[in-house]
Amino acid sequence: MGISTSLILIALGAILVWAVEATVAGISLTAIGWILLIVGIIGVLLSLIFWSTWGGFGGRDRERVVEYR
Repeated sequence: MGISTSLILIALGAILVWAVEATVAGISLTAIGWILLIVGIIGVLLSLIFWSTWGGFGGRDRERVVEYR
């Protein structure tokens, strides 16, 4: 799950928790919203952790090989 997917889950969860006032029989939309918020936050944190260990596009110093002639 990428950062963009996590942000979408956070947005959907926030909408269900704070903006929707509809009721559905047998389903708590507020609980589903909180679950989506929590899963989204965990996804963002895991994406950031794995992104920092991945190294990116040449962001870290690479070993230089120097040839002497």
